[in-house]
Amino acid sequence: MKQVCIFILLLKTSALFAQLKQFDIVSTSMPTGWKLSSQTQNVMQFSKTEGTNWAQINIYKSTASKGTNELDFEKEWTELIANPFKVTDKPIKSKSEKFIKEWQKISGTANWTFNGSAVTTTVTTFTNRNTCISITCNATKPKYLEEYKQWLKKIQFIPNNEVETNLPATSKYETNSNNANNFQFNKTNFDDGWTSVIKEDWVETSKGNIKVLLHFPNKQADTYNSVLKESDYMAWNILVAPKYKNLQNIVWKTIQSWQSISFMEADGTEISSGKNVHIVLFKKHYSNGTGRYLEFITNSKSEYEKEFGSYHNDELGWEKPANMQYRNKFPIATNDLMGSWSTTDYTSISYYYINGGGLAGTNATTTADKFTFSSDNNYQSQHSGASGMVGNMKFSNVVYKGKTSVSNWTISLTNRFEGATEKYNAYFEAVKNGRALILTDRLNTTYTLVKQISK
Repeated sequence: MKQVCIFILLLKTSALFAQLKQFDIVSTSMPTGWKLSSQTQNVMQFSKTEGTNWAQINIYKSTASKGTNELDFEKEWTELIANPFKVTDKPIKSKSEKFIKEWQKISGTANWTFNGSAVTTTVTTFTNRNTCISITCNATKPKYLEEYKQWLKKIQFIPNNEVETNLPATSKYETNSNNANNFQFNKTNFDDGWTSVIKEDWVETSKGNIKVLLHFPNKQADTYNSVLKESDYMAWNILVAPKYKNLQNIVWKTIQSWQSISFMEADGTEISSGKNVHIVLFKKHYSNGTGRYLEFITNSKSEYEKEFGSYHNDELGWEKPANMQYRNKFPIATNDLMGSWSTTDYTSISYYYINGGGLAGTNATTTADKFTFSSDNNYQSQHSGASGMVGNMKFSNVVYKGKTSVSNWTISLTNRFEGATEKYNAYFEAVKNGRALILTDRLNTTYTLVKQISK
């Protein structure tokens, strides 16, 4: 019954969360009678419990479409349900049908058993020409699935916010060029001897015999779980274990705190090379959600400790391994910028009356930033926002136009605030099948921008 207990614990903490109504490209109201139980950068979860019965609704972050609604559904069912929960029954699927505007919808449902309880799962996948997003419902009673279906009719998709990839970071330095993936630079030589190269599912940074794999976000491995040990073993089985054989001496040493440290290590044989190696899976869980799983591969435990320090049972002092995630950094060429890059942010807090617990109002702030670069070295940027108590919010909108000048690690834009030129520290962070553009101005304001898909 461990997982059912997790649901109950999440519900107990749900009052700490604001009543968010926007996630990724989805805009919606909270299902009546349900609680917002958790939210990470990859999934938002609503939960409901009545005695021993429970249900979850999970909205997963959008990804690039495989081309059709049917293909997207098959991929999502496999990644979200079949593989993690070992569901072998084929889902009973609806036909793909039009939802709103360019979006197609398809649903599939199957029954399975979890800790002796019968569970019904429905996956609903939405697809337009470029983007795929899935919402799931796991329930122990049919009435919860009916509530899910009624709520599903009310969701909206946020215009011009369908994205190819997502991600932030910070880092530095020198470069090599290569023309893979339609970007000029795919290799960075750092001045301290480390070299980063983009691979299909990670950035591989190396120095001498040491390799560190900076894993891209993975929907399964990054799924929120309040039991950190279960999260770490899930990540280990997805990201690490398939690349090795004869794994032994597997140890879980995670430190749980405000910004937890995930740490697992083992010895094994690397399948690709046949070498016996020492493996460490590491992640610092930054409070802003930017932590990444890092896989350290060395010839021995002593070699790892010589480079990155020995394990210590304290959440402080992990800067050297943690900072390796910032080696995911690649320079910018002018042609790489062409098109529109955007980001949105939303925060809110709800207030409740002490007597009676009724909602007293919600204070929210939302911002949107969009930069468009053209081939004649012109740019336009639009910065809009709204803040205040919901129902009485104040709005702002600023547009700048000017010229762009690009070097490997900086972008200068003319005619910014009061006509001045603003110079940004700039770089690309690699994500699966693309890049995120990172801009930081002189006030240390950072924009993490994703490229908008042209219609």
